[in-house]
Amino acid sequence: MIHATLQQLRLFEAVARHSSFTRAAEEIHLSQPAVSIQVKRLEENVGLALFEQVGKRLSLTEAGRELYAASKDVLGRLVELEGAIDALRGEMAGTLRVTAVTSAKYFLPHLLGAFIRRYPGVEPRLKVANRAHLLERIADNEDDLYVMGQVPANSDVQEAPFLENIIAIVASPNHPLARRRKVTLAQLTEERFLVRESGSGNRKVVEEYFAEQGVRIHPYMELGSAEAIKQGVMAGLGISALSLHNLRLEIAAGQIVVLKVEGFPLRRQWNVVYRKGKRLSPAALGFIEFLRSEGQQLVNEAMPVKV
Repeated sequence: MIHATLQQLRLFEAVARHSSFTRAAEEIHLSQPAVSIQVKRLEENVGLALFEQVGKRLSLTEAGRELYAASKDVLGRLVELEGAIDALRGEMAGTLRVTAVTSAKYFLPHLLGAFIRRYPGVEPRLKVANRAHLLERIADNEDDLYVMGQVPANSDVQEAPFLENIIAIVASPNHPLARRRKVTLAQLTEERFLVRESGSGNRKVVEEYFAEQGVRIHPYMELGSAEAIKQGVMAGLGISALSLHNLRLEIAAGQIVVLKVEGFPLRRQWNVVYRKGKRLSPAALGFIEFLRSEGQQLVNEAMPVKV
């Protein structure tokens, strides 16, 4: 029988998740030698190596993968227990784990901050990831809640819309189309279009709309983040379709302009998502209700956008 302490499981899980002793130590606020010693003792207890070094990459062995899955299950159940106890006490407290797509980083910290100010007993853990990584975390049940735009069809999740997502075609103020009172979709096909990577929710929404209108845009350049696309637009590399919540400062400063394109802006929704059947903690349930009841108003006040 394996005799492992909870601390050893926490340290091992962090090292396995980060594929790094150093990053795990930074997360848990211990020295790297202390983490290494505890993981070594765990390996001695198991009787098998849990990690192997291939070049510069740290990888799990077969035994490590089995223990990693078990560790996530044990630690996850402890988090659920903590939430259940908080619920019995009637407290809005405990850990709240949220992962959001990268485009949500422009507004979600404002909302999470307002929620924590109201309920200081809640300890937030916010992670920002691209859509592909976020979907992996949903599949692995890594977090309590997820914030995204387009929810995948036929997925085992429940979503709750809480904020309007306004997507517009934008350009540099020096772009020829910036002076047009009306821009047709056909005219966009002649322009250099900057897009997110394949699989991006924002890109999928825009491409689906163009397809519905019988228009096809040929990407001129793929960039890995909305921030990179903004810089490309301001540099005159091309035009793009972006959420206006990402552009508040640039539009106010006159560095980016919204083009008057027929059919735009598109109006979609930001959603808070969770696994069906997941036992949500009072903190998670409270944050969902907070987003649904106050999210739109708070974002409008803190980050007004002009269409």
